[in-house]
Amino acid sequence: MTVSAYQRTHRHSLLDPEAFWGDAATDITWITAPTKILETTEGTPGYKWFADGTVNTCFNTLDRHVQLGRGSATALIYDSPVTDAQEIYTYSELLSLTETFAGALRSLGVGRGDRVLIYFPMIPQAIVAMLACARIGAVHVVVFGGFGSAELAARIDDARPKVIVAASCGIEPKRVIEYKPLLDHALDLATHTPQRCVILQRPQAPGELTDLDIDWNALVSSPEIEPAACVEVASTDPLYILYTSGTTGKPKGIVRDNGGHAVALQWSMNNIFDIGPGDVFFAGSDIGWVVGHSYIVYAPLLAGAATVLYEGKPVGTPDAGAFWRLIADYKINGLFTAPTAIRAIKRDDPDGDAIGQYDVSTLRGLFLAGERLDPDTYQWLTRVLDVPIVDNWWQTETGWPIASCLLGLEPMPTKPGSATVPVPGFDVQILNNDGTPAPAGEEGAVCIKLPLPPGALATVYGDHERFERSYLSTYPGYYLTGDGGYIDSDGYLFILGRTDDVMNVAGHRLSSGQIEAAVGEHPGVAECAVVAVKDELKGEVPRALVVPTTVYADRVDTLPAELSDLVRAKVGAIASLSGVDIVPGLPKTRSGKILRRTLRQIVDGQTPDIPSTIENPSVVAEIVRALHP
Repeated sequence: MTVSAYQRTHRHSLLDPEAFWGDAATDITWITAPTKILETTEGTPGYKWFADGTVNTCFNTLDRHVQLGRGSATALIYDSPVTDAQEIYTYSELLSLTETFAGALRSLGVGRGDRVLIYFPMIPQAIVAMLACARIGAVHVVVFGGFGSAELAARIDDARPKVIVAASCGIEPKRVIEYKPLLDHALDLATHTPQRCVILQRPQAPGELTDLDIDWNALVSSPEIEPAACVEVASTDPLYILYTSGTTGKPKGIVRDNGGHAVALQWSMNNIFDIGPGDVFFAGSDIGWVVGHSYIVYAPLLAGAATVLYEGKPVGTPDAGAFWRLIADYKINGLFTAPTAIRAIKRDDPDGDAIGQYDVSTLRGLFLAGERLDPDTYQWLTRVLDVPIVDNWWQTETGWPIASCLLGLEPMPTKPGSATVPVPGFDVQILNNDGTPAPAGEEGAVCIKLPLPPGALATVYGDHERFERSYLSTYPGYYLTGDGGYIDSDGYLFILGRTDDVMNVAGHRLSSGQIEAAVGEHPGVAECAVVAVKDELKGEVPRALVVPTTVYADRVDTLPAELSDLVRAKVGAIASLSGVDIVPGLPKTRSGKILRRTLRQIVDGQTPDIPSTIENPSVVAEIVRALHP
């Protein structure tokens, strides 16, 4: 049997990870090159990557390319149909802006290890702020622009940033979202107060500045600001904290290190995405999510490519040809987006007619992640585009793909419904409930044998015990992904969905507990459960089942609208409820746990499974009658 390049590389990464990642580490520039590639440690997870190396991530994204004579090469392309703006920045220009803002942060007392919370739309200053933090060894905490005040406050209290950097507003196709009032309200709710807030005033909706605030432009134009040089940090020092939903409703701050992150993303651009110096890469995501961190900001710049920053939507700005127009205008070589975006394009342009209006011949691959790529969308893409359609599966926690088709290493056939094969460095296994491996084709828990490769999470910020409990305790020696799936006889991985109560809405993970907490604040709600229901466009959407309080019994007609408004205000627009059902009660176990799986089956019109542990079986029939009269 002939061993393919992929099989040889994957096997090498698992049998000799030190040699494999030691070689990959030579593709970035170290201040002190590591001699300990994989170090065994006490406690969990029991290992560290590049422990004795020192590095600066900003240097690797900007300075080294300038020093190699590529300062005039394009680094950042900003395209904003919502403001009718297009700007192009070279590596030298982006470096200059970053040096200046890094100096501005330093003038505010920000130093190595300090946290800086960033609350921005998709504008160049957002990337400048992130890279400036990396430059001086600060830890950035990016929160999705427009996120609700309560959730923003929770992140402020957890990360305790020394400085917050925010824009005054974000621009949507049909409205302006004022960020400054949301931030001010979050600060009223939070117990922690930053030393300063740097506010970038956008002309569409300038914010009212307080004594805590300082204007971005006034700060960076001050003659006292000196450009900041790169700070040497340990490879294992944190680069950023990125919050992801947990089943408890309390957000988990995923901690990413510097050295392993740079090595992994550099390797991924070369081998998965086939992108290098001079290429143009467009990730149609947001910097508030992990795709934006990894593949809008860091990976393309590490690779010396140009990255496209798009302040717009896949449809509606102005039409379903928006992405194809970007490819034609900027000669994009790789496009990375979520299946939700493609479904929206397909909905508005079912025959793909808009593609014919643009020259998309530079595109070499279309990559999709954030949720499962359904076979129907996969088949549509293969019909309208003559490029590889690559579903790749990963998580906020891993920071880069766990499974994909590796276009830069060895392109291989893809299969509808499959994320193709495990990426080198990831020892993906399907385990039964007892921890034994499942045979090929049989479903089980998708787990990764430790050690995780470089670039994966190091811990949960401020709560290492939660890191161990959430990811490492279920199957000792394995990382629990929380997804179910199987590997077929060809070695292809199929992900079937979450095994917990976190729902995936348009590629964004939202906790049912997080939304339930918002719903439960309403005085008309006695009990509630939020479940994910299938949606053709977004994959999943949240739906609330509510038991009203007695005092609201004669006002239930107004309750759904009030709860929808409450969730939008508390959690954000992405968590908009698809519906609110008034029910007489909720099915629970004897221990009081709500049977969400049973509720999901009822909502989806299936015959519900009624477990033997149920305390109140009659309520199931009552809910069925209420939802399906």
